[in-house]
Amino acid sequence: MEQYKQEFIEFMVESDVLKFGEFTLKSGRKSPFFMNAGAYVTGTQLRRLGEYYAKAIYDSYGMDFDVLFGPAYKGIPLAVVTAIAFSDLYGKEVRYCSDRKEEKDHGADKGSFLGSKLKDGDRVIMIEDVTTSGKSMEETVPKVRGAADVEIKGLMVSLNRMEVGKGGEKCALDEIKDLYGFETNAIVTMEEVVEHLYNKECQGKVVIDDTLKSAIDAYYEQYGVK
Repeated sequence: MEQYKQEFIEFMVESDVLKFGEFTLKSGRKSPFFMNAGAYVTGTQLRRLGEYYAKAIYDSYGMDFDVLFGPAYKGIPLAVVTAIAFSDLYGKEVRYCSDRKEEKDHGADKGSFLGSKLKDGDRVIMIEDVTTSGKSMEETVPKVRGAADVEIKGLMVSLNRMEVGKGGEKCALDEIKDLYGFETNAIVTMEEVVEHLYNKECQGKVVIDDTLKSAIDAYYEQYGVK
């Protein structure tokens, strides 16, 4: 596993973004882990987050793109900090764009988008925190493709939960790939998280012990991609 992935896993735990215990998800599933990207709140955390996204995007898609698109609301800061990181790490200027939940009908920036306008020929990377059901893509992909003649190169999320999506057979990222025809990737998978943290100390304590590992295994036995 790449060094930046190992660092990112520990960073999620240290930032209180990835938690372990018992959580009820929006889907109603009882999960032994939960991710809340809204817990990245400091300047240092956001700078590091952008760097991890930039490295993962570079590994998966290279620099063959023009725009980072972050769906509102959580995708907005993700697109901004990753655009900054791309400039700092790779010397490449990429634009950011996000959609508005409510269209603005006045001013010089009126319309359905924040940031850069999408132009014909733009190559776009979609960027999100985590995808469980793919619902946000249902809303934003038609907006992006309807705004201009763009090519969506792919989607990058921070964590692939590796559980079945709405179809009940494939994970949400694979469902999105099949439905929209672009690549989908994550900085890390939950399998990599467990591999890295199992019986290992992080911030002075073992994060995933035998009991928690058993709960995670049971969860994936029920909801994991077969």
